[in-house]
Amino acid sequence: MLNFLGRKDVRKILKRKDSDAGERGKALEDLRSSLFNVFRSPEGAKRQQQQLCGPATALTFNFIVAVGIIFMNKLVLKVVGFQFPIFLTFIHYVVSWLLMAILKSLSILPASPSKSARLSTLFTLGFVMALSTGLANVSLKYNSVGFYQMSKIAVTPSIVLAEFLLYNKRVSFSKVLTLAVVSFGVAVATVTDLQFHLFGACIALAWIIPSAINKILWSSLQQQENWTALALMWKTTPVTLFFLVALIPWLDPPGALSFNWSFNNTSAILMSAILGFLLQWSGALALGATSAVTHVVLGQFKTCVILLGNYYLFSSNPGKTSICGAFTAIAGMSIYTYLNLRQQSSRTSPRQVSTLPKSKLSKENGNHDGNYGAESV
Repeated sequence: MLNFLGRKDVRKILKRKDSDAGERGKALEDLRSSLFNVFRSPEGAKRQQQQLCGPATALTFNFIVAVGIIFMNKLVLKVVGFQFPIFLTFIHYVVSWLLMAILKSLSILPASPSKSARLSTLFTLGFVMALSTGLANVSLKYNSVGFYQMSKIAVTPSIVLAEFLLYNKRVSFSKVLTLAVVSFGVAVATVTDLQFHLFGACIALAWIIPSAINKILWSSLQQQENWTALALMWKTTPVTLFFLVALIPWLDPPGALSFNWSFNNTSAILMSAILGFLLQWSGALALGATSAVTHVVLGQFKTCVILLGNYYLFSSNPGKTSICGAFTAIAGMSIYTYLNLRQQSSRTSPRQVSTLPKSKLSKENGNHDGNYGAESV
């Protein structure tokens, strides 16, 4: 055996195998180093996010997850009987933070920009995230889905007004008309389901402003200060958790700890939490790739698709008025999308030089001077 291993040709084969193994190991190490450098560099992480998750991908991802979490949360709140919407939101953000902590321990959580946003801005974003998400779940508990969607219509003009006052962003008249058609269609589609509770109506009204500010900040921070979705989530989640804990005694009934935490119930709640993380991530990606108004329009499109899907697939009959309203809203959304695509193609410049990666929204808006943009899409 020793003589065989000592032969010259056998030694060459073993040496070649050792060399191949060394080259493979070096290649794996280079790949790991490349990934590490990409994610540890804010510019590289932002560039990767834009390349892998453009507007169409981000919006589709957010749409699929949003529809899935609606049915999952309905299962948790109605079938499982977990009547604690703020505490459920708190569980969602705890699971999100744990998942991001795992990514950070593996050194694949994108780094924050070297010139980070002011602490007051991140604190404000975490605060309005707690309000918008928590109050939305409370509104769904007390009001019908139709009234909840009606209250979301008010978010669109709130965003347009706030962006005009804060960033001097203007919306073209044609887009104003299409947004009005979309809002009218959604109102007609959900007018047959306007059951609400007085307390729930007050919660819905209180939710509008935080929701608009939340979307604006998510969009502007990613587009103007080079944040990625995960990096911004990592920074703001602790603030959100703090304010959710403060909201629990005020808006949740007592008895969450005495709930029947069986295996099936806990599994359903954890699945809802995982979808909550994906919803937050996909929503942040969509806001970073498009705009706050576009994200609201996507939510209204989701409402119409669910209504029409129930009608055609499950023989649900919301009435001819609601069906016509849904088709009207979808027609308005189609025109809105066409106007955005036309604006993007008309403003595409042959000069694509940028030391800091800019989102497609910035290009659509003609954002060449560092401002947030002249027109919202």
